[in-house]
Amino acid sequence: MNVVFDFGGVVFRWRPAVLLARELPARVAAAGGAAALAAAFFQDGGDWNEFDRGALDTGALVERIARRLDWSAGEVRRVVDAVPAELQPVPETIALLRRVKDAGHGLYYLSNMPAPYAEYLVREHAFLDWFDDGVFSSQVLMIKPDAALFRHALQRFRIAPAEAVFFDDHAPNVETARALGMQAALWSDAAAAEAALRKLGGAAL
Repeated sequence: MNVVFDFGGVVFRWRPAVLLARELPARVAAAGGAAALAAAFFQDGGDWNEFDRGALDTGALVERIARRLDWSAGEVRRVVDAVPAELQPVPETIALLRRVKDAGHGLYYLSNMPAPYAEYLVREHAFLDWFDDGVFSSQVLMIKPDAALFRHALQRFRIAPAEAVFFDDHAPNVETARALGMQAALWSDAAAAEAALRKLGGAAL
């Protein structure tokens, strides 16, 4: 079995609304809540996606978001710079990674991750050495749910789609994986993922 994990919201904590409320409480209060403001800041399909893709550097991202939201560059930079501290390992997921690795299964990651954050995670977290290989979106200028990114990752990992189990917390990414023939599940927590792996034949976990 080869198990492929997303990072943000799966291996690492990702709570954009909490992040904004912590860093810019006045903005959140003025907007009437953090959830809608987070959706506007980390715009799906917009400039943040281009940051994930590796098409924008941090300076260009800050400039675009500041212009789009009519905020100061300093406010935007504060949030962008606070992201690495938000990306804390999820203990239950890390324990699952260890069990997958110790059971002899292939362990991989496929993550939409801007280059500065990817570099930070690799530098700060020794457990990433447990992975046999992985792909960050910013390394290859493609992002999920683009099927081309999945194909690239599978080719790099040298595994067939049917030989891979993929976990992600974003439904469109799971749908793409399934369309390509991968076994895939929407992430809820490590316990549910472990149950799914056992059902698929990973009883040695």
